[in-house]
Amino acid sequence: MVDDEHELVSALAERLSFRGIDADWVSTCNDAIKRLDYKLFDVAILDVKMPKMSGIDLKRALQKKCPTMKFIFMTGHGSQEDFKDCCEEAGAGYYLIKPVDIEALINKIKKVLKI
Repeated sequence: MVDDEHELVSALAERLSFRGIDADWVSTCNDAIKRLDYKLFDVAILDVKMPKMSGIDLKRALQKKCPTMKFIFMTGHGSQEDFKDCCEEAGAGYYLIKPVDIEALINKIKKVLKI
């Protein structure tokens, strides 16, 4: 999980862990890219608007390092329709609007991973 809102991303990761989903998190795009140097992930959950790099640009950088990774986007900005269009343009079929409902997030993870 990557989100510049430290409290949000750490809380979401903890809640996923409580439900049996191994979740790791960082609060910068650079840390996310570096993390792939020593650990691979099945799915990345990315905030769309972050400092220095958007979630969509981060998706492209992560895909270069791990082409099989799946993506879920989340945002607290804009309308749901605007966000959906943004994700479809980026090739992402899964998105959530903040505040993120943990059950909806778990369902998206299961769906994207086909489990």
